[in-house]
Formats: sequence, C-alpha cells, structure tokens
Amino acid sequence: MRSVIIRFLSFCGLFLITHSAFSQRYLSDYDSTLFFKDTLRPFLKRFENLHFSGYIQPQFQVAQSKGARSYSGGDFSEFSCNRFMLRRARLKVDYILPAKNNVSPKALFTFQFEATERDVNVRDMFIRVFDPKKQTLSLTMGLFARPFGYEVNLSSSYRETPERGRASQILMPSERDMGAMITYESLIKRKLPFFKFDIGLFNGQGKSGPAEFDSYKDLISRLYLKPLSVTKHLYLSSGLSLLQGGWRQATKYKYEMNIVGGNAMFEVDSSITNIGDKAPRKYYGADLQLLYKHRWGKTEIRSEYWRGKQPGSAISTTNPGTLPGGPVYIRQFDAAFICFLQNIFNEKWEIMAKYDWYDPNKKVEAPDIGKTATNLTAADIRYNTIGLGLTRYFSGNLKFLVYYDIVRNEKTLLTGFLTDIKDNVFTFRVQLRF
Repeated sequence: MRSVIIRFLSFCGLFLITHSAFSQRYLSDYDSTLFFKDTLRPFLKRFENLHFSGYIQPQFQVAQSKGARSYSGGDFSEFSCNRFMLRRARLKVDYILPAKNNVSPKALFTFQFEATERDVNVRDMFIRVFDPKKQTLSLTMGLFARPFGYEVNLSSSYRETPERGRASQILMPSERDMGAMITYESLIKRKLPFFKFDIGLFNGQGKSGPAEFDSYKDLISRLYLKPLSVTKHLYLSSGLSLLQGGWRQATKYKYEMNIVGGNAMFEVDSSITNIGDKAPRKYYGADLQLLYKHRWGKTEIRSEYWRGKQPGSAISTTNPGTLPGGPVYIRQFDAAFICFLQNIFNEKWEIMAKYDWYDPNKKVEAPDIGKTATNLTAADIRYNTIGLGLTRYFSGNLKFLVYYDIVRNEKTLLTGFLTDIKDNVFTFRVQLRF
C-alpha cells in the first residue's frame, strides 16, 4: 500500500511540474518556472530535473479554389479545397543541470519533436550552458531558433495568428538552424532597461536541407529591448536584427537587376570568377511592440519591417536546403508584418487583424513582370495578405480560433497571374497546450 501511495504522489508531482512548465513564449528563451521548490521533491528524485511540455493544433481549412498554393499550412492537393489536418503536434523535453544554489541553471538540454499525419521530425535539439556566477551569459549549440526578428521567434503555441507571414516562411523556413550562439541577458534591474543580445553563426540552410553544403556561414544577431513601462498601463518593447551570409555559387551565371532601354530586367554576369563565390544574403530588420492594459484585457500593436538582398533561382526566392546548381538571381526585397490584437468583453475573447507583405524584387513594378527578354518570373511578384480572426480562450491551456486570410498578388503580364489568384483560406483551429 505504501508503494502505491508513493507512486501515485510521484505521478501527481510529475504532472504538476509538466503542467506548470508551459512552452516558452519565445523560441530562444528557457522557461524559468522549471526551477521551483516543491514538497514532493523527495518522491521525484528520478524526475526532478526532467520536464515535459507540448501542444497540439488540429484544424479544418477551406480554400477559395482546389489545389490552391498557400502559406496557411501548405499547398492544397490538386482536387481538394478543404481538409482536416494536424498543423502541429509537439512534445518538448527539457533536462536541467542545476547550479549549486539549485534555483538557477548550470546547463540546459532541450529536445523537441513533432509528429503529425504527414511525418515525424525533430524541431529542437540543443545544449545551453550558463555563466555559473551571474547567469547573464550563455552559450547555445545545436539545432535551435535563429535569433532574427520578433515573429520568427514567437512560439507557435503563443502566436495569436495561425501562421507566420509569407516572408518569414520563405526567408526563414522552419525558423531553426544548426549553429552556435552567445547570449547576454540583463537580469538585475539597474538604471538601464532590461535587454537581451544574441549573436551566432549558423550553417544557413536550416531544416530545409540534410546537412551543410558549403563552407559559408550566416552571422545572425538581435538586440531586444524587453517590455518597458512607459506609463502605468502602457508597455513598449523593440528589437533590431541583422543577418549577413550567403551560399556558394555553382555556376558562372549571376543575374542582377538593371535598367536597359527604360525597362527593368535581369542582366547576366558570366565571369568565370563567379564560380565558388558567395551569393550574398543580407537581411536588416526592426520591430516594435506596444501593449496597453485595461480593465477588460489588453490592446496590442506589433510591427516589423525587413529589407535586404536574397539570392535565389529564376523561379524561387526560398532559402535553399541543398546547394543550388543553376544560375543565381540576386534580388532586393522588403517585407513587413503589422498585427492588431484587442480583447473584447473580457480576456477570454480576442479579435485580431494582421497585414503583411512580401515584395521579393523591389526593383520592378507589376507591369514589368512578363515582358519579353526581362527574365522576370512569378518569383518576382509581390503578395499582400490581410488576416482577420477571433479567438475564444477557455483557459491558459485551451483555445478555439477562427481566421480568414485574404491574399492578393500583383496583376502582371504572366500567364496565370493576369488577375488575382483565388487563394484565400479559412481556418478553424483548436489548440491544447500543457
């Protein structure tokens, strides 16, 4: 009987630990609630440094047309305009090696995997080692989130909209990459505001490829000002991000934009020295968040802007997972994400509106795309997306979401893009988090 009681209390204690250790709001953070004192610890020696969290997102979607290409969870099948799917189902395990005081970490090992009807794959696997004295410095190595931008690092379990913007998915596919990163995070409140600075080197291809395919690395950094109280109810936070990198060019053909005879077009540089050179990948980002708390909840505005250079192919600007073998096309892009969140009635109801755009080639206008001899393709078309949604929170663990994406592409001279494509998507999602 005594052994049964001990096992029961151990299970309850483990449940309480996992219940309190929700997924982190930001992908690059660790959950400080993993460190706490509990009267059940004598029964939990085997599990005291092991913590579980996760979430599941089943959903139903309806597209505007069959076979719609979409960034709202992936393209639809050729003969389908509606589907049930597990968008995400993830389990995360954190192992903590505590410091001598037992209330702060000496090292953290994180493993997160995803299992859906489509596949099973690893999302995170890294170790983070902390400065044992002040805890302000840490070193992270393995597979983890790139420290660029606000939206990329906001966890999918906390993000109010179903998906990240089009630019995030194209330029930062899977959000993660193999690399090493040093972090400084101010923990003691002084005259200066709280801030966090990340800087790291990454392979570059992220999870979209099986392994590093060249010797070039991406340098990525972000300076983040943590929420600062401007007035009694108003809070401000912001960040600056930088990415400097690229990948090996396999051929001598490099196309860059120029104006010839009054027309914007790609011109080729076929110098033999281009072979093995770095195709430049340079991103610059800035973000700002404003939060106003009131008696029935909150009002929040988030804004983010990116611009820079992106190498690609004639038909794609997606960051490659394997070494591209064809000619390189260098494009100057910009993108933005603007999100408005508003509680209505109380904190359990929230409406949202989001606007994002991705312009892969700022050097051209819509009427230029499709002209003879310009070498411009569908990869140069700008997209604007407006999303409208409503969330019902039943607790900190459970929520229902309805959301509608209105997607608009530029009207060009290209066949298939003479008018707007019918690719709007409606999403109904249930999320349970533990």
